[in-house]
Amino acid sequence: MAEKKGLIAEFKEFIAKGNVMNLAVGVIIGAAFQNIVSSLTSSFINPLIALVTGGCERDEAGNLILVGGQFTINGVAFDYGSFISAVLNFLIMAVILFTMVKAVNKIMSVGKKKEEEKEPEPPAEPEPTAEELLLTEIRDILKEKN
Repeated sequence: MAEKKGLIAEFKEFIAKGNVMNLAVGVIIGAAFQNIVSSLTSSFINPLIALVTGGCERDEAGNLILVGGQFTINGVAFDYGSFISAVLNFLIMAVILFTMVKAVNKIMSVGKKKEEEKEPEPPAEPEPTAEELLLTEIRDILKEKN
């Protein structure tokens, strides 16, 4: 029973770490954003391509595909219209993620540069102790006598 408590406690500690929570939020937002990109591709980009190529139709899921988006060889159907849509979705997501990472890196590097630009102040010289003051007086008196 002690092993389970240790495992549960260890799991709670793992979940409570900020990186895991940030990753979970990122995955959820990424999935929602992927739906937006898929909608953009099927609702706007594919119809524009279809206008250029001469028409479009809908697949079983209701997504627009290019006319002629399938061809059959020996009874095997190749659905290249859906593949083109998937590639477009990937490219759009990749460009957006690249832009976001580049912007975050730029913001982070500006913060690091500001920290590097700050010159550390030289440490202030400590006040001389009573002994040092006394020794300085003795030295000065001896110099005057010689």
